[in-house]
Formats: sequence, C-alpha cells, structure tokens
Amino acid sequence: MRIARSSSRPAQGKSHALRALVLGWSLGICAFATSAHAASEASAPQASAAPAVQARKAVEHKVVEHKVVEHRKVVRRRIVRRTVVRKPVHHKVIEHRSRVPQRRVVRHEASRPVPRPLHAVVHAIGRAPGPQPADLRRTSTSFSEDPISLASGSALVIDARTHQVLLSKDAGDVRPIASLTKLMTAAVVLDAHQPMDQPIEITDEDIDTLKWSSSRLRPGMVFTREELLKLALMSSENRAAHALARNYPGGLAACIAAMNRKAVSLGMLHTHYIEPTGLSPQNQSTASDLAKLVAAVYSYPLIRQFSTHPKSTVTAGRYELQFRNTDHLIFNRGWDILLQTTGYINEAGHCLVLNTVVQGRNVIVVLLDAWGRYAHFVDAERIRNWMQTSGRTLLTRVDPIPSAEARPQTVDD
Repeated sequence: MRIARSSSRPAQGKSHALRALVLGWSLGICAFATSAHAASEASAPQASAAPAVQARKAVEHKVVEHKVVEHRKVVRRRIVRRTVVRKPVHHKVIEHRSRVPQRRVVRHEASRPVPRPLHAVVHAIGRAPGPQPADLRRTSTSFSEDPISLASGSALVIDARTHQVLLSKDAGDVRPIASLTKLMTAAVVLDAHQPMDQPIEITDEDIDTLKWSSSRLRPGMVFTREELLKLALMSSENRAAHALARNYPGGLAACIAAMNRKAVSLGMLHTHYIEPTGLSPQNQSTASDLAKLVAAVYSYPLIRQFSTHPKSTVTAGRYELQFRNTDHLIFNRGWDILLQTTGYINEAGHCLVLNTVVQGRNVIVVLLDAWGRYAHFVDAERIRNWMQTSGRTLLTRVDPIPSAEARPQTVDD
C-alpha cells in the first residue's frame, strides 16, 4: 500500500503544472482578445466620424465661398451706383460754367420795362444829350428808342452821310470801351507820319500787367510798324498797340496825350483815355462820341484796310504766326463792312463799331456793353434786318472818300 501511494504523487504534480500552464494561456488569450475588441470598438467611431467631419467641412467651405461671392456682387453694385450718381453732378457743373455772367443778365431783365411804340429820335450827331452814369440811367431806360430789344446797354445807328439818327439807346451813357480804344491809337500813330517799315521790338514793357491777357508776341520778336498796326486793328493785339504807342514820338505818355487832344478836337467831349490798348476800364466814352470817331477815322485808308482784313500771317525770326479778324461778321458774305473794330473786358462787356452798307445805305453802328459771347454780333444782325424791313434804305452805296487834302485838320496833323 505504501508503495502505491508513493508512486502516484509525481503524476498528480505534473497534472497541476499542466493545468496552470493551460489556464495561463487561456487568460492571456482572453486578455488579448478583450484588448483587441476594445481597440476595434474605439477605432470604429473615429473611422466612421472622419467622413462626417469632412462632409461638414466641405459644407462649411461651400457656404463660405457662397458668402464671399455674394459679398463681391454687393460691392460691385455699390460701385456702379456711385458712378451713376456722380454723372449728373458733373453735367450740372459743365452747364453752370457755360452760362453767361448772371449778374448782368439779371440786371438787364429786371430793369427792362414793357416795350412801347417807337418814337422817332432825329438829331445831329454833334447834339448828343449830356452823359449820365450808366448805372443810374439803366433803370429808366425807355424802349421807345429800342424797337428791336437789343442786348447791348448802349446802341446808336446813324446815317454816315446826313448824320441822321436811325436808332438810339442810351447813346449818351459814359461806359468803358475796351479795345475800341485802338481806333484812336491807330489814328494818332498815323498822324505822326513815322516810317511804316521801321522795325519795332516787343519788350517786357508791352506785357499786360493789368489783366494779364495772353499774346503770341513774345519779348524779343521784331515786327515792322505796319505789321503791328495790322495786328492791333485786325486781331486786337494788345502788345502790338502798346508797342506802337511806346515808339510814338515822345514815348507812351506823349501818345496818350495826343489821343485825348484828338478826342477833344473831334468833339468827343465825354471821352477819356489813360492807356493805348483798352485794357483799363478807365478808358471811357459814349456811343455818340464813338460814332464821331468812326466817321473821322474812315478817311484813313490803312485803318479801313487793316480793320477789315480777314486773316494775315506775320514772320518773327523762324516763326510764322497766323492771325484772324476778331469780327465774325467779316466772314459773313451778307455783310458789306467798310471799317470795324471789336472790344471786350469784363467791365465793358462786348463792344462793336461798324461802318457798313445796308442795301445801299452807308450807316455807322455802335454797340456797347453787350453780355454774351456773340450778343453784339446778334444785335448787329437784328439792326440790319430791322433796316431792311422798315424801309430805311437809299439807292446810293456810299459817299466818296475824302482825300487827304480835304480831310479836316486836327491839332495832331
């Protein structure tokens, strides 16, 4: 019995060891399987969540892109609206600049009474009524002397042969005359009998420092006295007129004194000159006085020729300068103009004097203080049409031009 028990113990110990080994392996396999299952469960939500996150991001990206596109459209619409709003403002500014000075237009329209029937006014040119300040007479202007509603502040139409007054509107008002001054400048220069081919140089003294008007005659350029006289009368060249007066015998002061003496000798008792170009508003006269001047200077052939010359080219060194007449009526074939000149400064308005022929009748036309770039030319057209329709015409064209011997002598001759 003892031998049997001792022999069975080793076999029992081996079985226990084997069971322990199998149990360890089982536990290890179970732990590995459990951990693998847990890992698979933990990774599965992440894998399934990835497409959802990508889809959400894609949706958000689309929404953002859509918003950006819509925002850009709104910005573009705002830019278009601003452009449309600014166009009318720019258009209004252009219209305002193109208008004539408002103070003068309102002044004429507010002061004009209702037109009344025409009363004939006939008197000799030397019996013009005494002058009165233009601003005082303007409110009492009677349209009985202005049957055609002229835009000019003063107007006078007379027969050059008989001196009969055909139309008169404030002809005795003293007003600035602008470049109509150059008619008297040309007359006294010709009265001095200086050589017409004498060269005269334009200097800094001829530059306008009152109005700072522009000119293509630069200091250093040299022209003959005849060329400067043509430019002064045809194109109303200020530097040309100043250079002529500066080279007058005795200088500029002597020329101005001669202009005032000649005005007195012609009976222009309400005329005064302080410089030879007309840029100063203190050069003043009346329509009646200027009609006397036009009648007197008609006897100067060069004044008639140069004032009605359409255009001319002068040479200054290697430069050729082209000039045109400032009177647009010269280029109108319907007009027969024997002598003319124009003028403008802000204080004087647009001015025009004519010695012309209307259906055979030689008349002198003086227009002062017209506001509007072409108002004085329009007034001249109205006067001509009025003469043609009112029967104020003669059969003879013009009186013979008086010779130099028959011309009345003045203190300057």
